[in-house]
Amino acid sequence: MSEDFYDILGVSRDADEDEIKSAYRDKATDYHPDVSDDPNAEEKFKKLQKAKEVLTDEEKRQAYDQMGHERFEQAEKRGGFDGGAGGAGRGGMGGGGPFGGGMGGQGGMGDIFEQFFGGGGRGRQSNRPQKGQDLRTRLTIDLEDAYEGVQKQVSVRRPERCDDCDGEGHPPGTDSHTCEECNGRGQVTQVQQTPLGRVQQTQTCRHCGGEGEIYAETCSTCGGDGTVRREATLSVEVPAGIQSGQSLQMEGEGAPGPNGGPNGDLLIEVEVEDHPDFERDGDDLHRQEPISFPQATFGDTVEVPTLDGTVEMDVPAGTQSGETFRLKDKGMPRLRRRGQGDLYVQVQVVTPSDLNQEQEEALEQFAEAGGEEVSVDEGFFEKIKNSL
Repeated sequence: MSEDFYDILGVSRDADEDEIKSAYRDKATDYHPDVSDDPNAEEKFKKLQKAKEVLTDEEKRQAYDQMGHERFEQAEKRGGFDGGAGGAGRGGMGGGGPFGGGMGGQGGMGDIFEQFFGGGGRGRQSNRPQKGQDLRTRLTIDLEDAYEGVQKQVSVRRPERCDDCDGEGHPPGTDSHTCEECNGRGQVTQVQQTPLGRVQQTQTCRHCGGEGEIYAETCSTCGGDGTVRREATLSVEVPAGIQSGQSLQMEGEGAPGPNGGPNGDLLIEVEVEDHPDFERDGDDLHRQEPISFPQATFGDTVEVPTLDGTVEMDVPAGTQSGETFRLKDKGMPRLRRRGQGDLYVQVQVVTPSDLNQEQEEALEQFAEAGGEEVSVDEGFFEKIKNSL
């Protein structure tokens, strides 16, 4: 069963045209064949295009809503109906077509679908200027860049409007004549007689590509396409506090629009590399800080590195290995907001592994004392602290 056009675009059935176009742009960037790694990107992209085409055309959308997806697609493949079983005229009860009216006379399905699919002299609506496709690329930065904010260069291979023909596909001033295949309409209609009646199918004219005109000369630079693919290097401002998976948008840096329409946008997905000393959790940072046994036992002030330089942190006496201390406002900047996250420092007490004789004796004396009240030499604890 084919997927409903509203589901393909992810919009409600009462979505207006702006919502539909916005949803199309968002999804098209993920599945454009030029930028997507998805093996099914081309098929998905075509479905998105078809859904947008139908739901942004008032008459087609009305027919789609009334007929449903399956019957609409079947009718579209047949190109519409004309003639067939006789019956009442417009609004009559004979014939029992999909809209409940008759199929004969001037009010039949042929008249309706002639309007939907290019008949009735609707002309070359496909030649109206349209916004170009959005493109997507990726940018990898390190945690320090994400902390400070940085200006980066990104390269993207993209279609650009051909300068030699200004996107027309033929040199300026090239002689032309009306396409004899479509008589200048840009569309051709084929009619066949079937058991269901006369079926007509309207398609873009292949001879002139929908232009309605045949030009005597083709642009040698773009081969008549109107676009050429070039490598573009752009400068982008990466704001402080950005996280992996977030995207930056550069307006007008996407593909050129058909028929002279405005360019699409370039979406840059940012990836922040892992850091060897800090683990990120949103706006907060975490790190492990080694301290010695005497520091944990007697307390000390230690220097802790942050992304903004070294700061001092008090370690109270009797600190246990694994305890975590919070350094306020020493985390990541909050993206486009004031303030910063925090830095959480988990201390790890390092057990000495290479002791000299004096250190061993001091620890043995400490171990023998245990938690009991025993008499020790004056300066015993100072000796322990200084020897390790």
